[in-house]
Amino acid sequence: MAGLFDYTPAVVLLPFLSFLIAVGVAISGRDLLPKGGAVPGIAATAGSFLLSVALAVAVAGGEVYNETVYAWAGGAVPGTEGLELTFGVLIDPLSALMLVIVTLVALLVHVFSLGYMNDEGETGLPRYYAGLGLFTASMLGFVVADNLLMAFVFFELVGLCSYLLIGFHFREPGPPSAAKKAFLVTRFGDYFFLVGVVAVLATFGTGQFAGPESFPVFAEEALHGEHAVNTFLGLGEETWFTVVGLLVLGGVIGKSAQFPLQTWLPDAMEGPTPVSALIHAATMVAAGVYLVARMYGFYAVSPTALGVIALVGGFTALFAGTMGIVKRELKQVLAYSTISQYGYMMLALGAGGYVAATFHLLTHAFFKALLFLGAGSVIIAMHHNENMWDMGGLKGRMPVTYYSFLAGSLALAGIFPFAGFWSKDEILYETLVHGLGGQPLLLVGYVFGLLAVPVTAFYTFRMVFLTFHGDARTEQASSPEPVGWNVKGPLAVLGVLAAGAGVVNLAPVRVLTGAHVDFLHGWLDAGFAELTVHHYEEIDPYSSAYIGGEATTVLVGAAVSLGLALLGLALAYKLYAVPTPTEHTAKLGSVRDLLYDNYYQDEYQVFLARRVVLPLARAADTFDRSVVDGAVDATSSVSLFSGSRIRRIQTGVVSNYAALLTLGLTVLLVLFGVLGGWLL
Repeated sequence: MAGLFDYTPAVVLLPFLSFLIAVGVAISGRDLLPKGGAVPGIAATAGSFLLSVALAVAVAGGEVYNETVYAWAGGAVPGTEGLELTFGVLIDPLSALMLVIVTLVALLVHVFSLGYMNDEGETGLPRYYAGLGLFTASMLGFVVADNLLMAFVFFELVGLCSYLLIGFHFREPGPPSAAKKAFLVTRFGDYFFLVGVVAVLATFGTGQFAGPESFPVFAEEALHGEHAVNTFLGLGEETWFTVVGLLVLGGVIGKSAQFPLQTWLPDAMEGPTPVSALIHAATMVAAGVYLVARMYGFYAVSPTALGVIALVGGFTALFAGTMGIVKRELKQVLAYSTISQYGYMMLALGAGGYVAATFHLLTHAFFKALLFLGAGSVIIAMHHNENMWDMGGLKGRMPVTYYSFLAGSLALAGIFPFAGFWSKDEILYETLVHGLGGQPLLLVGYVFGLLAVPVTAFYTFRMVFLTFHGDARTEQASSPEPVGWNVKGPLAVLGVLAAGAGVVNLAPVRVLTGAHVDFLHGWLDAGFAELTVHHYEEIDPYSSAYIGGEATTVLVGAAVSLGLALLGLALAYKLYAVPTPTEHTAKLGSVRDLLYDNYYQDEYQVFLARRVVLPLARAADTFDRSVVDGAVDATSSVSLFSGSRIRRIQTGVVSNYAALLTLGLTVLLVLFGVLGGWLL
């Protein structure tokens, strides 16, 4: 089985090879490959998917893999015994699961692009498929990274690829601006991430995720006095670990579009719809949450860091959802939905629900990819009109798209028995139980998460009813463009997964009946001892949580959550499932304007940039020019002046040099004579 793991780098290299092929075609300027170079991308992602499945089967058999592939820098570092910077591969249950998710979604996106991009009559398709290949390879490299610095490198590559693909239509005014915004906002978070990486390496002397000499293990040992680490600023170990964890969290907040760095994601809808599906379901936005899950053992030693994660996630889940209820464009609603759903995952991680967060990451990947690709199918049919108020009546004209989209919507809204119901309710259950165990901050997060449930159901089915139900409101909706198999096929696959993926972790059923049907829990409890669920439960800062009435808590919690979801669905049905709907949110008046303009977040961020950051930058520039450069220039002027004077005696005439030597010797003799007389 070790031989199979030796081929793990091929999972990353196959999409990278498709990137190189597409770049070669793009540079040649010739139509060398059919469909703009889509076939190499499909073949590469299919190969990566099959190899990922094989690796997952090997992991299911109890095999794991943690090996260094290449050492690219090393040497002694003050305060450490020695630091070696490496690229390596870590395959355990979490990374194997994520590999399958990323490669499957990437494969379906490549296939879907055959219909979407060619239907659009795009130019520059080799550039598009090159971007998809590099995007996929970068995310896969991030997933298999065995250390934090390697993860950071691929984390940045993912950001670069999102910039390139969001701005694919660079000749239009919107996409380049959206791409720059995404790049800059996430760079702001990544600055803190980079400082966090340096802090981890300086503190522990390693950035390894797994093994007896990994930094999460060292952190645990340091808290028990079993390992000496370097702390700074005069802080204790736990406080310093909290600071380091929050620094890394800056990158997570940026990439996973959490408050307050979520403003880039709605604008990213300027990119092609298949790119949106890949960004939201399996790559860019998923990277942040996966990183927290990957280094969860480190975060678990800091209750403060976990509390911040939970609070940010719970607030973001509700905050983003409220903006989704007034949007008019199909993809805009889905964008705010993504921000909200990743908020749920962050809430779960902060509440100690490692399995629940991973579960929702899995189910969300399927139903959100489905919803974006379904939106792409509708956009094709509507001749690239995304306004839901110009749609209506598409249910009978696009049955495959409608029923698959409906499955994704039911999963997103958390309606029983679709996948989202099981994963979302497990998050709320974990948060409630740990909150009742004496963690009031988690109870606040639980309230945020619970309030987001009816909001999610409302905006989801407002979208469904406006798009597919009622009368056709435009000529485009009355005679939509047909879509091909390459569009319907991925929708059918994802529709099945959105409906049935919840069976991998029926935790409430286990609580109520005792049956071992929480398969994902068992899956994540295997592998390296320090990365298992069992180990995380041992170091869980919420281990003293509420115990008792577990079955009642499950039933009541699920009933309340489902009831709120049905309430939101019913309200959307009443308002929008009519032949000719009207915009009822207009009755909200100034509140609607506030929501539609995203709480004026772009405006206050521009204000901060212009009124705070820019003056500070100018002040720093003035200080640099007048003080720092002034000191440097003064030093150089002294050197220049003295040099120019001394240069005059360098005449090249030997007799002059002899005279100078004689004069110098005479001066020295006189000085020594005077000094000797004075001493005597």
